[in-house]
Amino acid sequence: MTEAEQAIGTPEAGKAEEGAAASGDGARPGRGRRVAVLLAVAAFAYLIDLGSKLLVVAKLEHHDAVDVIGTWLQFKVIRNKGAAFGFGEAMTIVFTVIAVGVIVVIARLARKLYSLPWAIALGLLLGGAFGNLTDRVFRAPGGLQGAVVDFIAPRNYAVFNLADSAIVCGGILIVILSFRGLDPDGTVHKD
Repeated sequence: MTEAEQAIGTPEAGKAEEGAAASGDGARPGRGRRVAVLLAVAAFAYLIDLGSKLLVVAKLEHHDAVDVIGTWLQFKVIRNKGAAFGFGEAMTIVFTVIAVGVIVVIARLARKLYSLPWAIALGLLLGGAFGNLTDRVFRAPGGLQGAVVDFIAPRNYAVFNLADSAIVCGGILIVILSFRGLDPDGTVHKD
């Protein structure tokens, strides 16, 4: 079976892995590589988010919006204490706790991760969660209640950042993988 077949979680991949587990060798090949992919994707998402926020705060904060695609898409810096669409601004600490919870869950899932697509999806979620958590911890007013820097402003839509994009993309990928029946451990099930 090829690496590509394992990555997409074909039924053959699940059977081969079940056979390896049944043989009693206890270890399935590839988990370390999948965790490395998860960490690499998370680091990439985090660094791109952090770099973009540092750049827009330095160059765009306290300035007029910059048109990227006319008025359809602009860069405009706002500080968001809440969630999307400014929801829950008084619950900043709750969003901080949720981000920490997401990170803990991903760390636990990584122990049984044998699926490359799941590694990518979880890496996107992890990088995005760390990106926004960094703002909550280090930006004013601090104390786990900092405001997140948002700057991507499509017309008639919420202003967001690259961490938010990574979280949404990771979430969409998880939904697709779940509908396809692929589990994080690489097995495929039919419902």
